[in-house]
Amino acid sequence: MATSHDSSGSGPATRTTTCAIAGAGPAGLVLGLLLARAGISVTVLEKHADFLRDFRGDTVHPSTMALLDDLGLFDRFDDLPQSRLSHLQLPDAEGNGVVLVDFRRLPVQHRYIAMVPQWDLLNLLAEAAATEPNFTLLTQHEVTDVVRDKGRVIGVDYRSPDGEGRLLADLTVACDGRWSTVRRAASLPVKETPVGFDVWWYRIDTGRDIGNALLPRAYQNRIAIVIPREGYLQVAQLGLKGANAEIRAQGIEAFRAQAAELLPEVAEEVTSIESMDDVKHLAVRVDRLRRWYGPGVLCIGDAAHAMSPVGGIGINLAIQDAVAAARLLATPLRRGIFGTHGGQRLLAQVQRRRLVPTILLQGLQRLAHAVVIMPVLQDRRSLQVPALVSQVLQRAPWLSAVPAFIVGVGPRSEKIPRWARRPVPPASNVSV
Repeated sequence: MATSHDSSGSGPATRTTTCAIAGAGPAGLVLGLLLARAGISVTVLEKHADFLRDFRGDTVHPSTMALLDDLGLFDRFDDLPQSRLSHLQLPDAEGNGVVLVDFRRLPVQHRYIAMVPQWDLLNLLAEAAATEPNFTLLTQHEVTDVVRDKGRVIGVDYRSPDGEGRLLADLTVACDGRWSTVRRAASLPVKETPVGFDVWWYRIDTGRDIGNALLPRAYQNRIAIVIPREGYLQVAQLGLKGANAEIRAQGIEAFRAQAAELLPEVAEEVTSIESMDDVKHLAVRVDRLRRWYGPGVLCIGDAAHAMSPVGGIGINLAIQDAVAAARLLATPLRRGIFGTHGGQRLLAQVQRRRLVPTILLQGLQRLAHAVVIMPVLQDRRSLQVPALVSQVLQRAPWLSAVPAFIVGVGPRSEKIPRWARRPVPPASNVSV
């Protein structure tokens, strides 16, 4: 275990653990759960008091549901309030719906994307981890900096209702998102990718059933991705980057009118957007660390690679990172390798394992930005399926399984290590 040279009585209160994880998002909680099941002392620090926040990335893909199966958690997950997306379709020039992405054709057990409030998923993971004696979750503990000893990260400083404190650890893992405090404090080099659009999220309350398809819409220079949920529609409205101030200056009436143009079938319900406070702006950012690690520290998930919202793959990619990190690092952590100033080679293995799928998926997102999204937002193309593509899919509809596999399963999907698996109860209500 690392020791501190700044832990005198006059300094902040000091705790110790084997692995400190900054951020109790999906990656942080999955990594914490897995390491705890490996018998490793792990502490997760979360700056908020609970998970009841306004998340937008609520997609759980087939690959993640397969992991929940192996963790013995799928039955509990399946009981959570959720809606299911089975396919994505767009109109062709004649107005006919063309299924471009069809999860129903995948050779997997769960052939859909589950739209689950993220706070429910996080509560499920936290409750499962809390049953492990080696797991500690510290809420209202905001990581403020890393602690160094001779150039090596040996833990983190934090702020809590009880004051400032320090957590010393053999290994510190950043799972605190695209604005990661740990990543910034560790001064890891980053590669930024320009993105020309942002997203404005809002919901429209409606009792109408519009099915289980993801419905993209376009009107003039705007795009809306409509996610059907129980009792309401979750809408992601895409527009050119830099337009947020102008949109807000125009006010709620103008915004409702734009929403009605995009979604004429629920035009009467747009009044459920009560004010511009109900419209959340997401500044879309795509980047990737050139090196995900340093002495004593590792970044995974959005802390290592901020993803575009296209495809909703960020959460699932982050969870895959966590599974790979746990599999590669559990044994070295048990042996104390990181506490003896070693382990950088092992951290590099995590990056090598997860770099290829990250590059491929970010590349596909960038392609979607350039070929589909930006031409529509710049009013150079309509959001329609080209005639040739429509004809090909009519003759070979199985091709819609290819993008479904890329989005729903992804390249180099990870498996839960055997030592972390739990049997599924006999009464499990599996989905097909």
